[in-house]
Amino acid sequence: MPPPPPPSAAAGRRRWQHRLSPTLVRDRCYTSSFRSAGLRPAAVPLADGAVVHLWLPPPSAGPLHPVLLLHGFGASATWQWAPFLRPLLAAGLSPYVPDLVFFGASASPAADRSPAYQAACVAAAMAALPGAPQRYAVVGVSYGGFVAYHLAHAFPAVVERLVLVAAGVCLEEADLASGLFAVKDISEAASLLLPQRPEDLRRLVGLTFCRPPRFMPSCFIRDYIRVMCTENVKEKTELLYALINGRKLSDLPKISQQTLIIWGEQDRVFPLELGLRLKRHLGDTSELVIVKNAGHAINREKPAELCRLIKNYIVGPSVKYRDDRKGYWRNAIKRFAGSSLRKVDSSRPLL
Repeated sequence: MPPPPPPSAAAGRRRWQHRLSPTLVRDRCYTSSFRSAGLRPAAVPLADGAVVHLWLPPPSAGPLHPVLLLHGFGASATWQWAPFLRPLLAAGLSPYVPDLVFFGASASPAADRSPAYQAACVAAAMAALPGAPQRYAVVGVSYGGFVAYHLAHAFPAVVERLVLVAAGVCLEEADLASGLFAVKDISEAASLLLPQRPEDLRRLVGLTFCRPPRFMPSCFIRDYIRVMCTENVKEKTELLYALINGRKLSDLPKISQQTLIIWGEQDRVFPLELGLRLKRHLGDTSELVIVKNAGHAINREKPAELCRLIKNYIVGPSVKYRDDRKGYWRNAIKRFAGSSLRKVDSSRPLL
């Protein structure tokens, strides 16, 4: 039997790229932080062939305040929520943290790409867990907020209360043509939200952060794209189309759960106008907190403030007394409520 052929030079380069990748190092650190906080990974197979990967709270966390944490479009569970685990656990919360379908280790053979399907998968995975809580709070960031909203509507018996962070669920497809966003159509949005070129990622970061980082070496950007932005591109693009195609505010159902809406004042991905729409849509069952000096990446720019709001809203009955700038968001609403979309759109947000 002849000896196996020697490894190719390309294979050797790939191995070294894998070892030296700063993105993979960070990914391992986030995973390690989940494990060190006591969370345990699990994979739940569903009836339609989908598999939902999620992290379960430590057994000692107890069922006092179970909370489901849903990540946004540009992240997996570990990347989005690693900095929040220990403060949430210390506050008496029991976090369940899934990867949404086509993110992280979750996948599905189904053709459905709607947020409603994502919500159904998450609900089925939670129901299949041994000793799963009967009711829980849900926190959704950006795209995760769309899923959280559908979860609250479709499964009101299990969703106790809701926190929506920069989640443009009141978006309409017509907003693209009206000039509310910096992109003209969904394909242009997909090219930015699923960046395959360094210039696209730089533009996305510039739009996502209120104060973007000044130093972004090209080698790090290319490494990030290679590790984080090249898997399931087709499926994720289809998720975007399913999210926006034909979307109308008049079709959005109202939910009955108490809801906290958190928005960055300088959000250029989902502009503040969408937060105001959502507040008007939900009415008295909702509260709106506008965070100053924060953009769409509020979880990165204001993690301590965001974590405090989440903890207090789930543990306590209200957040009104917790806003350090009392009356600030009410004044902001008055300032923006009478504005047209064009006026709100002076900085031309993305999507």
